[in-house]
Amino acid sequence: MRPLIDDDQKQRLAQLEEKLAAAKQAHETPAPRADEHYSMANQAWRMVTELVAGLVIGLSIGYGLDFLFGTMPIFMVLFLMLGLAAGVKVMLRSAREIQDKQMAEADKHAKADKDV
Repeated sequence: MRPLIDDDQKQRLAQLEEKLAAAKQAHETPAPRADEHYSMANQAWRMVTELVAGLVIGLSIGYGLDFLFGTMPIFMVLFLMLGLAAGVKVMLRSAREIQDKQMAEADKHAKADKDV
């Protein structure tokens, strides 16, 4: 007499139960919305701070050079523009970093949903 369930079927059933348990656990713990909001606000403040820091550093260097050489505010304007460009560049790099992190997280969720 042959058993009703053979070893291969038991192994496949155990794998299926593991996948179902992992899927249930992934869907039972939703990400808190309040943390996402504060996280996005922190990222926005980070980018604003980077832009302002570039402007302040450029303005300071330009003012210092104008004071040192006794010139009219030509260096201040020049370094203010360079500081703005540097601040925008750093801000765009931060935005790209945030976007890459969000895309990786979305891919991870899509793969988890696909495995189910």
